[in-house]
Amino acid sequence: MSPTLLALRLRRAWTRLLPSSLVPRSSVQSAARTFGAEWTKLRTAGGTGWLLLAVVVLTAAVGAAAAGSATCHAAGGCGQDPAKLSLTGVYLGQAVVAILAVLAISGEYGTGMIRLTFAAMPRRVSVLAAKAAVVTGLVLAGPPLSLGNGADLRAALGSALYLALIGLLALGVATAVRDSAAAIGIVLGLLFLFPLLTATVSAGAWRRHLEQIAPMTAGLDIQATANIRALPLTPWQGLGVLAAWAAGALLLGGLALRLRDA
Repeated sequence: MSPTLLALRLRRAWTRLLPSSLVPRSSVQSAARTFGAEWTKLRTAGGTGWLLLAVVVLTAAVGAAAAGSATCHAAGGCGQDPAKLSLTGVYLGQAVVAILAVLAISGEYGTGMIRLTFAAMPRRVSVLAAKAAVVTGLVLAGPPLSLGNGADLRAALGSALYLALIGLLALGVATAVRDSAAAIGIVLGLLFLFPLLTATVSAGAWRRHLEQIAPMTAGLDIQATANIRALPLTPWQGLGVLAAWAAGALLLGGLALRLRDA
C-alpha cells in the first residue's frame, strides 16, 4: 500500500471517529464560506470604495502637508519628530476607518439584512470574526505608508496596525449598540475625550495615567521615533493598550450577539 493511500485511509478513519462538530475540515470550510460572504458584502457595498479612498487621501495628503509646513533651522533642526509628523494624517484617517467598520455591521441592522445573514450562517460569533478579518484586511491594504529603516519602519507599520485596531474597536462597539450614529459617536468619544481630559488635569501623575490608558494617545505612541524615554509607555506597549480596547469591544459585541435576538 502506498504512503499516500495509507494516509488517506487513516484520515478517513479519524474523521469517522470524531463528532461532526469537531471535524476540522468542516470547520475550515464553514469559516471560509463565512469569510467569503462577508468579504463579498463589504467589498460590493456602495460606500466602501469611497471610504477606503478617503483613508488613503487623508493619511497621505495631511501627512505631506504637515511635514511640508514644519519650520526647520540649520542649527536646531525642526524640533519635532519627523516620522510622527509625516504620519499626522492618521488622526483624520482613523475617523474614516471607524465609519467603515461601523457600517460593516450596523448597515445590516438598519436594513434588516442581518436576519438573513444569521439565517444563512447561524454561528454569530463566526460572522463577527469574519467581519473583523475583512475589516482588518481592507484597512491594512489602504494606507499608503512609506517604509524606512529601524524606528521609521516601526512607526509606519505601527500606524497601519493602529488603523486596523481602530477598525476592530469600532466594529465591536457597533455590534454592541447596533446603531450607526451612536456607535460612531462612542468611538470618536473614546478617542478624543481622553486627550481633552488630559489637557484639563494639572497633576503630572494623573495626566500620565490618563495618557497610559487612552486608546488614541497610547496607541499613537507607536509613531514616536524621538524622545521615546519621555513617553508614558513604550511604543509597542501603547499599541498594546489600543489592542486591549479593541479586544474588549469585540468581546462585548460578541456577547451581545449571543444574548440578544437579531
